[in-house]
Amino acid sequence: MIATGVCGVALVLVLVVLIPVVVNSAGTPARYEMLGSCQMVCDSHGTAATATAKATNPVKDNRLVQSLPTFIQGPQGEPGRVGRMGPRGPVGELGPPGPAGPPGQRGAPGPPGTPGANGPNGAISAATYNTIPKIAFYAGLKKQHEGYEVLKFDDVVTNLGNHYDPSSGKFTCSIPGIYFFVYHVLMRGGDGTSMWADLCKNNQVRASAIAQDADQNYDYASNSVVLHLEPGDEIYIKLDGGKAHGGNNNKYSTFSGFMLYAD
Repeated sequence: MIATGVCGVALVLVLVVLIPVVVNSAGTPARYEMLGSCQMVCDSHGTAATATAKATNPVKDNRLVQSLPTFIQGPQGEPGRVGRMGPRGPVGELGPPGPAGPPGQRGAPGPPGTPGANGPNGAISAATYNTIPKIAFYAGLKKQHEGYEVLKFDDVVTNLGNHYDPSSGKFTCSIPGIYFFVYHVLMRGGDGTSMWADLCKNNQVRASAIAQDADQNYDYASNSVVLHLEPGDEIYIKLDGGKAHGGNNNKYSTFSGFMLYAD
């Protein structure tokens, strides 16, 4: 009985010593598995045998650790989802101007404009007349005037050639030549004042006349001229102070003129 027990103990010791030797000599590596971040070393002899092998042969243990298999790279995964749009970036600098485009199509003509006002009477050549041109006028003063203003002789009796305008009181020349003009202006008396009346050519005085109220009665201012006129020249009578009497249709104050001969 004792002998049998001794033999069993001896057999166990022999196996404990021989099994690691046989395993190391055969070069059979243990099976390793990776579980997460932990390593487990498993073989058919359990963890005790492994610890014993490590203690008896540390060189062989390092060789086993170095012979661990490497990880194999797997296939490329599917693309991820498109991310959300980021914030809008700042506005960039203004670029250079582009080349000029081709010319556009010609537009349609516009509508005709409104007719303009009539122009002044043009000059009439004296060569077109077989005789002396018939130019003459005579007009009376209807309304009262005073102060400093152009006398508008608005009661027209004669106006050959229509060169006198009663609305402005002016005679406008259209044929160059020599003209004769005469005027008579009745002063309204009774207040001891005087009256001056001037014949003007284009804002220049060419004749003057004065009437004085010395005896508290009416008085006349009269004068006449012979002038050479060019087309566009204007002749008129201007009151230069005092009061001019208009005679309704009686023509107390008058203005007249006519052409003597053309150039």
